[in-house]
Amino acid sequence: MLHPTTRRSWLKSGAGAAALLGAAGAEPAVAEAADEPSPEVYTRIGVNPFINCTATITRNGGSLLLPEVIEAVEHASHYHVRLASLIEAASQRISELLEVPWAIVCSGAAAGLTHATAACVAGANPEWRQKLPMLDGMRNEVIMPKWSRNQYDHSIRMVGVRIVEVETVAQARDALSPHTAMVALLGDRFGNDRPGLRDLAPLAKERGIPVLVDAAPDFPVIPNPYLKDGADLVVYSGGKILRGPQSSGILLGREDLVRAAGVNAAPNGGFGRPMKVSKEEIVGLVTALEIWVKERDIRREYEEWEGWYSHISNEVRQVDGVEARVQGPTRGGPFPTLRISWDTGKIGLRSSDVHRRLLDSEPPIMTWDYGDWNFLVIRPAALKPGEYKIIGKTVRSILAAAPSGAAQRAPEKPATDVSGHWDVEIEFLRGRGKHQLFLEASEKGVVGTHIGARARGDLKGAVESNKVRLESVLPMEGSRLRYRFSGVVQGGEMQGDLDLGEYPPGRWVARRREARA
Repeated sequence: MLHPTTRRSWLKSGAGAAALLGAAGAEPAVAEAADEPSPEVYTRIGVNPFINCTATITRNGGSLLLPEVIEAVEHASHYHVRLASLIEAASQRISELLEVPWAIVCSGAAAGLTHATAACVAGANPEWRQKLPMLDGMRNEVIMPKWSRNQYDHSIRMVGVRIVEVETVAQARDALSPHTAMVALLGDRFGNDRPGLRDLAPLAKERGIPVLVDAAPDFPVIPNPYLKDGADLVVYSGGKILRGPQSSGILLGREDLVRAAGVNAAPNGGFGRPMKVSKEEIVGLVTALEIWVKERDIRREYEEWEGWYSHISNEVRQVDGVEARVQGPTRGGPFPTLRISWDTGKIGLRSSDVHRRLLDSEPPIMTWDYGDWNFLVIRPAALKPGEYKIIGKTVRSILAAAPSGAAQRAPEKPATDVSGHWDVEIEFLRGRGKHQLFLEASEKGVVGTHIGARARGDLKGAVESNKVRLESVLPMEGSRLRYRFSGVVQGGEMQGDLDLGEYPPGRWVARRREARA
């Protein structure tokens, strides 16, 4: 039996979903304490919940929903409204709360990037909207600083535009042309990368070109600093620090552009139709914003989190060779984090070892550090009160029970010199690919170049006896595609498993290409 959502009297007294979208002076509901729900909704289908130290990362469920948001979503599900009316009312309410010209609710920040790009390319022109992503006769370039490139700019490129990278103000000035639909960059409130918004916005304004800021992990500030510095459009996630529905986001800024973005979005037909946002998510996000503006104090939350960190630090420092320190907010996470590190000469574990042990503990604890380094980072935004005590005790136990970090045995001599040119056939979950490896082996290991179908990157690795391990990164648009080859080598052939990180694994076979005269 599933645990029912606790009902509160605020809806019955007229402060329900419809009232939340009414007058600007409407006060948000005050939550009462609720019993901890049962995890049976997950465990009954074989999924085990965990303590989430990764904060707002989407892959792990995002942040922790506010109780008031949970209830607002539940109550909104009991009624039907005309979606166009709800969207208009929600936009009005959000614009009043955040003191911005206009805003719309999107199905996540990524959808906001797509809708913003569509607005800058096609506007509200019905014929142009229907052509997307075929941009013949339309503006089809987006200027972006190189430091802002990331895997999420695929949400911009999917409209059909080409991203033009720039590294200086002079390059940006030269790149702006009649083909430029938009200038886009990451929010730089917690960084100082250049060229930044203050450098690019004046250049774009001179030519009437809109500027979009991707501030997905950030939180809204009043007055909005990005609009103040010249941005026309800003995107935020609704499911991170705001603690609204995980699959919600906000696009705000210049009213004509934001309304045009809405025209290109669901429930309207066309390119943005698949990025649907429900009535429940709209009401939930409005509720989260009302609480954000009227009740929440982020500095006080910082202080609470740092108190948790103090407890965890005292626990783990009991282990010889372990240190812990608090780090300030960054662009990727506008909240303090705790970095726990250890002396590998005393503790023979890698981050990936600690990561696995934490997931195998009871209750499981999820971190985002599973590499070959010697630290892990605790992020607070998805933690429930009291979980920090479990984290401190469990991490201390794992590090205290770790094997000594004594010098490792010398690796075995390679059975084969793998230097040379190799043709690689890769079998993915679906589909095949032909790649090439150029390898140079020495006593220090293997280095070289990995050439894929459309990208190339550096490679490193090692051969021990007949076992081979190779790792490479192929830069592709805003992403860095990681390949980890492991297997055996025998004469002129290598084969084994391929680890693609967050993507399904594959298999690979490499054959040495004979040298030509």
